[in-house]
Amino acid sequence: MEPKLFCQSCTMPIDKVEDRGTEKDGSKSNEYCKYCYQNGKFTDPGMTLEKMKSNVITQMKQRSFPLEILQRSLEMLPGLKRWK
Repeated sequence: MEPKLFCQSCTMPIDKVEDRGTEKDGSKSNEYCKYCYQNGKFTDPGMTLEKMKSNVITQMKQRSFPLEILQRSLEMLPGLKRWK
């Protein structure tokens, strides 16, 4: 099944509530994952788009994601809310 929600910082699917980050009030974010966003702010506020691309490549290769999914994620990154 194709994910419906993606982290607007790293492209991680966040359809599962437990994968979502948190807002200041503790509610779950509908835009960011738990790795990028906690307590209403980014976990690494100095992150650049280039550094995120490198992180995505590293994480996906470690988890043996198919090359086409890796490429798709890299293509999506510049259009995400955090990087616009």
